[in-house]
Amino acid sequence: MAITRKQAENIASVLSEGLPYIQKFKGKVIVVKYGGAAMIEESLRKSFTRDIALMKLVGMNPVIVHGGGPQIGKELSKAGLESEFIEGLRVTTKPVMNIVKKILGTKINREIVSLIKHFGGNAISFNHIKHSIIRASKKINENGPDLGFVGKVDKIMTGDLKKSIDKGFIPVIAPIGKSKNNDYWNINADLVAGEIAQSLKAEKLILLTDVKGIGDSENKLISKISPKKGQKILKEKFIKGGMTPKLTSALDAKKNGVRSCHIIDGRVPHAVLLEVLTEEGVGTMIS
Repeated sequence: MAITRKQAENIASVLSEGLPYIQKFKGKVIVVKYGGAAMIEESLRKSFTRDIALMKLVGMNPVIVHGGGPQIGKELSKAGLESEFIEGLRVTTKPVMNIVKKILGTKINREIVSLIKHFGGNAISFNHIKHSIIRASKKINENGPDLGFVGKVDKIMTGDLKKSIDKGFIPVIAPIGKSKNNDYWNINADLVAGEIAQSLKAEKLILLTDVKGIGDSENKLISKISPKKGQKILKEKFIKGGMTPKLTSALDAKKNGVRSCHIIDGRVPHAVLLEVLTEEGVGTMIS
């Protein structure tokens, strides 16, 4: 595809300005939670997976944890099952869990691996069937109704994960946990991403969402917040729904050694690259 001189100059400028960040993050683990519109819109799916392949090519170590809420919701509707959420967590009955395993653990996981491979990346599946690394147990909802087969992470088995990264693979992880009794648990992908970032001592945790980031009372983007401010936002229940586990995950990861955590707008093309390779970024940074 032919480009103009101006476009060529812009591309060269971006690459040149990104060099210090490429050098800074070479060899570093960057955990990305992939979900929302970036998984649905074809152009965003392609740009995201291509960018992940590029990050690996220039020496970074991206690790992908994916969601799949809209796809699961669509499949549940087909089966005549309702989607119910409590504080951003999907209530998961046994029939719902079967669909979660089918859609999240196999279909979506394999599609992401295939797309990354299409763009030259060496991706590998980590799901409930192959390379199961999430040890989990039932999540108890102390202040509300039973969530069913919703789990919490007890431990991330990092052995195979670290080996795959060292061998040049890009891990693609489905957030399905497994207990000692071989029960499967549906775990929020944002929370899994945070636990994996902590276990791998990641440089960055990046959580994609379908809004600009965390907004103030007038819905204006807050580009940077402290952990103390983040805890206050959670306590006052200023945010609701799916943003609650995102901020919870980011704050826990920051507290436990992840250098920087970001909640970014996945609707922006190349959002992850913009967050990694520029000073401004495209969302809210917790630091």
